[in-house]
Amino acid sequence: MRWFHIAVIVLFAAATMIFAAQNFETVTISFFRMNLSLPLAVQTLVVYLLGAATGGSLFALLRRSYAGSKRGVG
Repeated sequence: MRWFHIAVIVLFAAATMIFAAQNFETVTISFFRMNLSLPLAVQTLVVYLLGAATGGSLFALLRRSYAGSKRGVG
């Protein structure tokens, strides 16, 4: 099962890299009153890395919480 997860991660990362390599147009993102103009490739990679970091942290937190609940530690 571990190899399946690794394969999915590698395929998704490869698809993201291919998408980024084909999209170098500059786009503007507006968030509240801030505007950020960067190539779409850079924005895609930043969002991918932030998602990987936060997603991994969330799964670790949930796993720890679940393990603690099974031991009876609240």
